[in-house]
Amino acid sequence: MGDNPHPLKRSSSFGLLPPNMSELRVVLLGNSWSQRSSVGNFILGTTVFNTEGEPDHCQRVSGTLKNKIVLINTPDLLHPNMSEIKLTEHVETCVRLSDPGPHVFLLVLQPEDFTEEHKLRLKSILENFSDQAFDHSLVLIPTPREESPGYIVKFMEDPQIKDMIRMCRYRFLWQKTIDLPELLTRLGQIVKENNGDHVSCDVFKETTSSLPADHQSPKQKGPQTSVIGAVKSAASGFRIVLLGKSEDKQTKLGNFIIGDQKNKKQKR
Repeated sequence: MGDNPHPLKRSSSFGLLPPNMSELRVVLLGNSWSQRSSVGNFILGTTVFNTEGEPDHCQRVSGTLKNKIVLINTPDLLHPNMSEIKLTEHVETCVRLSDPGPHVFLLVLQPEDFTEEHKLRLKSILENFSDQAFDHSLVLIPTPREESPGYIVKFMEDPQIKDMIRMCRYRFLWQKTIDLPELLTRLGQIVKENNGDHVSCDVFKETTSSLPADHQSPKQKGPQTSVIGAVKSAASGFRIVLLGKSEDKQTKLGNFIIGDQKNKKQKR
């Protein structure tokens, strides 16, 4: 496992958040919707995520513990049949819901079903968020569906789990052996190790900056509308996003706007 094969030790020296922070934003990722939702419910102390029916969009919920905490739960981004277009849409939505950026990626990994394909896809997703994403990540291994003697050793020797823990700077916890204050302390520790900074999702900055203000609001829930077309004014650099069901009407409107801007420029 490397120089540090053991999970993080208990420590009371870290509070939940630095004094200048108003909220903690956490993105839940992993290979089991049920487990991610259970962890989210565990953190907030109430049933906010349905552990049975998996939605096809990201969900954002918040609660107040010692400080405000915001959780963004994702659909099954590791599913091999998910197209790259759909995956990109989900990640963009996740970026918007965690605006201006997540503080922690909580990777809930179910070892029984975590394959090499899952590992490579999760690695790619985190890298798409930011090249600093692994500095903000924590692996949480949930209680297995069927416990057996020596299961901890077995899972810790799993090459896919070992690789993910290594990439996350050896930050990992067993859900069975921690309580809520301990988990919150670990999340706060990651924030403090990163000087209170959130992840800057530069890859999708152009997309989110092009959206109207109400689409960037972190309070928005449910799936985001896909961006069908965009018009950029050469005169001022002002960007307009065109949303709707009719591509033909959007094209006509875009041509009208561009033509109108050119006419104004000529009149000047």
